[in-house]
Amino acid sequence: MTELCDLTGDELSTKLRAGEITAVALAESALARREAVDDRVGAFLTPTPEVALERAAELDTYLATGAPQTGVAGIPLALKDVLTTKGIRTTCGSKILETYVPPYDATAWTRLSGAGSVLIGKTNCDEFAMGSSNENSAYGPVHNPWDLDTVPGGSSGGSAAAVAAGMAVWALGTDTGGSVRQPASLTGVVGLKPTYGRISRYGLIAFASSLDTVGTFTRSVRDAATLLGVMAGKDRRDATSLDADVPDFTRGLDDGAAGLRVGVLAEAFGEGVEPDVATSVRAGVDRLASLGAEVGEATLPHAEYALSAYYLIAPSEASSNLARYDGVRYGLRVDGDDSIEMMFRTRGAGFGPEVKRRIMLGTYALSAGYYEAYYGQAQKVRTLILQDYAAAFERFDVLVSPTSPSTAFPIGAKADDPMAMYLNDIFTIPANLGGVPAISVPCGLDGAGLPIGLQLTAKALDESTMFRAAAALESDLDLELRPPLLAAA
Repeated sequence: MTELCDLTGDELSTKLRAGEITAVALAESALARREAVDDRVGAFLTPTPEVALERAAELDTYLATGAPQTGVAGIPLALKDVLTTKGIRTTCGSKILETYVPPYDATAWTRLSGAGSVLIGKTNCDEFAMGSSNENSAYGPVHNPWDLDTVPGGSSGGSAAAVAAGMAVWALGTDTGGSVRQPASLTGVVGLKPTYGRISRYGLIAFASSLDTVGTFTRSVRDAATLLGVMAGKDRRDATSLDADVPDFTRGLDDGAAGLRVGVLAEAFGEGVEPDVATSVRAGVDRLASLGAEVGEATLPHAEYALSAYYLIAPSEASSNLARYDGVRYGLRVDGDDSIEMMFRTRGAGFGPEVKRRIMLGTYALSAGYYEAYYGQAQKVRTLILQDYAAAFERFDVLVSPTSPSTAFPIGAKADDPMAMYLNDIFTIPANLGGVPAISVPCGLDGAGLPIGLQLTAKALDESTMFRAAAALESDLDLELRPPLLAAA
């Protein structure tokens, strides 16, 4: 049965504005869903029911006065546990931060909170956002609501699963190499990675600083546009945040696809792409063509090197960023006879295998004698990919590919094969290296009934065109995606 927590944020905002529902009733609906299903999904690390209900009650009192209402007011929201929340535990899915309580809020959350968002809780994730399956969390894996024996994708799998299962109406994640879009694809929700710098990274606990991007999980493209409009904008506390105009991203969503130039990436339908995924994405392209879009073949000639470049750049930046966890200032401390032994023991006990693997990869790539051969070459590839995007967007308004080469795979299936795991992000990584916006939109189900995502990419700061194309496809497909888990909820 459909509950309040199953509706889109836009639908709920309309009901709140009309006085048909209360923020408290909506929060209670989401909290009840979490109580009913999260023992099987494992999406939340730190639920915040008291915070949610108190905030919702305050909003009801405020809205009863007839005061102006934002599009996010009263809507239950979950935050990936790499975004700091003042007074609320923030672990990054790691034992090394198991007891860390930040003294400040992330800017993304500050802006949403100021507009009336209701925090439902902090979600599970791969440790320090390093992973593609959400099996790397120190607190256990997240299960996909569509099939509890499969992964939800990663690293933002907890946020994706929470939205897919109705435990939150929308959620924030982070996307460094696909960590919003890939889990969105595997769980049947909309996943947005905006232009690098659109949303401040202040309060986002760093993995790879030149790639990390705050993103969103929603049930509709309109909701993604609404959230971005609230969070976007320059932040003096983040030097990489862009001082660019923030348009009303919801304008033009109903303009359709007619006249849009859509480029289908030739490299995205080769070896390794599951047949059902390729068929469904190509059918989505045909839909766009039937709506009046001009469809042609596009290419990113250097995309084949993106995965290799990413797994040099990201671990290199991680090795630097994670050096701060030394047992001295905050987080876990395991005592030793001296500071060196204390640091060795602290990191040994606090970091999981995947984090250690990436720290070692990055440290090696940055070491004397190897820096230019590895990290330097990877940055040159990044420049070539930027040039590829610039050339492609001279001919096309948006580019299309599968979001992920496969649908959700069984938990444990790739845990012992890092390369097989890394290949899950092969279509999402180029957009991170290029800093351009990308969105994953559900486009169908495979033969096993698991969701498939189609990825749309646009030039930097042109989220509006991307949203327009995504909304046109979403409206035409008119999919009703409800995980089997909810049949008994």
